[in-house]
Amino acid sequence: MTTLILGGTGKTGRRVARRIDHARVASRSRGFDLDDPAGWKLAGVTAAYLVEPDLQAASRLPRFVDHAVAEGVSRLVLLSAPRAGEEGHPLHAAEQAVRNSGAAWTILRPQWFAQNFSEGPWAPGIREGALALPAGGGGAPFVDAEDIADVAAAALTDDRHAGQVYDLTGPRAVGFAEAVGLIARAAGREIRYVDVEPEAFVERQIAYGVPGTVARLLTGLLTDLREGRGAGLGDGVERALGRPPRTFEEFVLATTWA
Repeated sequence: MTTLILGGTGKTGRRVARRIDHARVASRSRGFDLDDPAGWKLAGVTAAYLVEPDLQAASRLPRFVDHAVAEGVSRLVLLSAPRAGEEGHPLHAAEQAVRNSGAAWTILRPQWFAQNFSEGPWAPGIREGALALPAGGGGAPFVDAEDIADVAAAALTDDRHAGQVYDLTGPRAVGFAEAVGLIARAAGREIRYVDVEPEAFVERQIAYGVPGTVARLLTGLLTDLREGRGAGLGDGVERALGRPPRTFEEFVLATTWA
């Protein structure tokens, strides 16, 4: 009874792997390539945690799902995103493939990760003392990746989560200025939040090597927060685990800030 963890060295994958007995970690750094079906060795795998790290290549997961189920994988847990149930979203096809696979399935739709501040795209700004984003005075109910991993591990090991879609958020929306202030206090140094214009942000991301389509997608999500959208709360953590989600303050205090 082996569980395959795609993206097993990433923010959620490595946390899920720590919670699962007989986990097989799959990542590009360990020789697993979602572009190469010849390397998809699934003997003995009965469950899989599915992650697509490249939204421009989201067609890979539906193909992998078909292969996995044909090879005997009977339980699938997909890390998806808000609004992926809508046509046109990069992960919509992956959600449909999981739903129609014939396997027991669970879909996780987390909001912005709290760990984006500590080990994700916003970490460099935090380290340098100024986080510049086009989110204005907006914020989000940042969800702790530890909560995501707890829900994923439960779904991979417990039948009662089959057929569930879990919207995963923290317990309240936190503005970026407040979030950066909490981090600065915990780190014991000055860190500022700087609001930037959306087009300037797109240009900066492209200059850093981010593909234009991805830069515009991410900028659109951040400007949604600027305009007051994307701050709604989900009940997925409590429904799945029977407890409230961790607070942003708990995440900050549990994190070592360089």
